[in-house]
This record gives sequence, structure tokens and C-alpha cells, in this order.
Amino acid sequence: MSREKKTETVERLGELLSRITMAVATDYRGLTAAEMTELRRKLGEQGVEYRVVKNTLARFAAERAGREGLKDLLQGPTALALGYGDVSIPARAVTDYVRASKSTLRVKGGLLEHRVLTAQEVAILSTLPPRETLIALLMAGMQAPVSALLYVLTANIRELAGLLQARIHQLEGG
Repeated sequence: MSREKKTETVERLGELLSRITMAVATDYRGLTAAEMTELRRKLGEQGVEYRVVKNTLARFAAERAGREGLKDLLQGPTALALGYGDVSIPARAVTDYVRASKSTLRVKGGLLEHRVLTAQEVAILSTLPPRETLIALLMAGMQAPVSALLYVLTANIRELAGLLQARIHQLEGG
């Protein structure tokens, strides 16, 4: 690879790494070309890029992007699943692919913003529901006490209205 091509690769990868919210480092040894294509397709459907990287160039790119923690994961053949939105999506996508295809793909670890994650932490992150679901659960949890208080406060008024309605019905001859 020529020096210009290497420089271009480092710049492009550095730009990608500066935008990510989550990266999952994998050891792709043992995957056939067809499996690699299928993996890229599955991850792409969820908005995750999958790139095989040269460790030396990836180290330079990580340094340039301010993601020095990624350097620890760049040992042996490495490919990165790069996610730009919800942090659980890349972890879930890779884990689901490995589980569904019974692939030899191995998760080495991950980088969440600037924090290095172990393979176990990536597996735990993959079990989290999507961000929107977590927000909905939080909002429901915050709304429940207010709804219960409203129900209790309006109970006497409802009972009074029911009592008056019964009296009206009684006076009408019903």
C-alpha cells in the first residue's frame, strides 16, 4: 500500500472514529467471504458499518480521533463494527449475528464513547433494550405516581357525582 493510500485510509478511518458512539472489535478469523458479506449486510441493515482494519493504521486513526482506548483492542486480525446512534445497536447486531449463524466470529471488546469495554460488557450491553424503549419505561415510571395521585384526589368527587346521579334517578321515579 502506498504512503498516500495509507494516509488517506488513516484520515478516513479517523473521521469515522470521531463520529462513532460505539465500536465493537471482533476477531474475524475463520469467516468465509460469503459469511463476511452476509455479516456486513446484516449490520448495514441496522446502520452499523463493519470494517476490517490494519492495526497499525487503526492505531494512528484512533489517536487522531481522540479514541486512544481503541488501541488496546487492536491485537491480531481485527474488524470493527461502528455504530453512530443508539449505543446498544452495534453490540446487539454483532451478538445476534454470532448467535443466529453459529459463526466463529469472536467479540474482543468494545469502545463506548471513550471507555473500553470487555467482551462480557459488550454482551451485557447487547441485552439492553433500544434507547426509545428505555425512555418510554422511564417516562411511564415517572407518570405512574402522578396518575395514582390524580386518581386518589378525584375519587371523592367521582363518588359524590355517583351519589348525586343515584339521587336524581331516585327522584325521577327510577
